[in-house]
Amino acid sequence: MNRVVVTGVGVISALGNNSGEYAEALQAGRSAIGPLNIMAGEMAGSWMAAEVPNFDPAAHFEPRKLKLLDRASQFALVATAEAVKESGLAFTEELGARTAVIIGSGSGGAVTTDESYYRLYAEREPRLHPLTIPKLMFNAAASHITIDHGITGPSFVIASACSSANSAIGMALQMVRSGAVDVAITGGTEACLNFGSLKSWEALRVMAPDTCRPFSKGRKGMVLGEGAAIFVLETLKHAQARGAAIRAEIAGAGMSSDAQDIAVPAVAGAASAMKACLRDAGLDAGDVDYINAHGTGTQANDAVETQAIHEVFGQHAGKLFVSSTKAMHGHALGAAGALELAATIIAMERRFVPPTVNFLEADPSCDLDHVPNEARAASIGVAISNSFAFGGHNAVIAVRRSPSAY
Repeated sequence: MNRVVVTGVGVISALGNNSGEYAEALQAGRSAIGPLNIMAGEMAGSWMAAEVPNFDPAAHFEPRKLKLLDRASQFALVATAEAVKESGLAFTEELGARTAVIIGSGSGGAVTTDESYYRLYAEREPRLHPLTIPKLMFNAAASHITIDHGITGPSFVIASACSSANSAIGMALQMVRSGAVDVAITGGTEACLNFGSLKSWEALRVMAPDTCRPFSKGRKGMVLGEGAAIFVLETLKHAQARGAAIRAEIAGAGMSSDAQDIAVPAVAGAASAMKACLRDAGLDAGDVDYINAHGTGTQANDAVETQAIHEVFGQHAGKLFVSSTKAMHGHALGAAGALELAATIIAMERRFVPPTVNFLEADPSCDLDHVPNEARAASIGVAISNSFAFGGHNAVIAVRRSPSAY
């Protein structure tokens, strides 16, 4: 089985429009959560959110192309362009056929769907734009990536709610590791900050009115975010043969289903996914230095995740760094795991632990080292990144520091 490494990372998020800006904001412990400004009119500022700042689609896409792209596809293409450029890969006909594109998204073209329904039901227009379906379909982001880069290998989108990106990355890992493909472009994208989505989440009563405070006493819920993070994965042999710079090694992945409740998280399901990930990576619990937690800031999730970590790691749990970067970039749903894997890789490279910002005081039900409010200098050799979703879908990725960093 092939070892699988990361040779390109691209990010667009509330913390910045590229991976460099994202890294600086993470290390500074800067939160991008604030009043929502993306919607015009009376609804602007009505919710707290983490929106991508100063994003001008026209700076990235020709008008003819832009007509085909929902905001989620725009984010995916921008992040992919950065990742591919960093990787140095040129997709020849031969390599294009040996490359997979596997993207996670929880809501697909949600902005297009929302705008279309408004046109039909509020404006009473009898017809929609003829390109509505190509824009809103879940597979659009993956399709546009293949078109832009000449990739003719397998391509598809995985939708497993908030674990979509980790599920996609895990699938990409398996395909590259097995030799089914030599390269995979993978990650997640989400653009969910529209009126319909926000009202739907509001109805669940899990949205914080102020900010996201994962694992903190006094936390009031989650805050939605948006963006994309995309990775170029390839075999270690393939990367070394062409002298590519290696960002990190994807060591393993684990997935599970709670099979209990559509919305309430389960300790057993979360623990099962972490255990499966460690087995797949050939790791012992004591090998892990850091967990980028799912850490949504809801009462139920944070307590359940803490219990699951204790179950999996035993006495070693007290030695782990366990932080949630959602307090900085928001909960980007299907893209969350990708943004968090990017944060984990950056932390390994820069030798710091991302903080859990907005932290007020310790909660007895979340009794781990959550690195409150300020980044901490540390050497991380092995980490896992957790994603747990509505529907009971759990996906965990294990990552090692780049082989060249030792």
